[in-house]
Amino acid sequence: MLHLVLYHPAIPQNAGNVARTTVGFAAHLHLVKPYKFEITDHAVQRAGLDYWPHVRLAEHENDDAFLDWLGDRAPWLVTKFGPLRFDQPDYRDGDVLILGNENTGLPDAWRERWPDRCVSIPILGPIRSYNQSNAAAIMLAHASLKAGVFNG
Repeated sequence: MLHLVLYHPAIPQNAGNVARTTVGFAAHLHLVKPYKFEITDHAVQRAGLDYWPHVRLAEHENDDAFLDWLGDRAPWLVTKFGPLRFDQPDYRDGDVLILGNENTGLPDAWRERWPDRCVSIPILGPIRSYNQSNAAAIMLAHASLKAGVFNG
């Protein structure tokens, strides 16, 4: 199973779309706080997220709590500053994919800590960046295929 991490997500609709994608790919979703929306039973029900009971969710109270969970694993950081194209790494079952905040991206310290694990999705048209949920779908689809986690 792959792990998809949203670092300080800012837009609840993106988090909801990413959660749906993780369910579809049988991936584990991690949210690193702080974020400005609530994930309560009431909020989820009100938003109509009928798939929410199937989300494998871990919430990390802050960066340090997430890094403690990560341990000595080296994650893949999805960033437009990544020197590797997203389809070049040999992803493995259990890999951790991290997407940054919609407004501020990932911390410089994280990109500096894992410079050889920064991947980017090519942008060919005149846009600044991809929507977070689209980037998550691209990454999960490709990493799942490369990691051999499909059952069929």
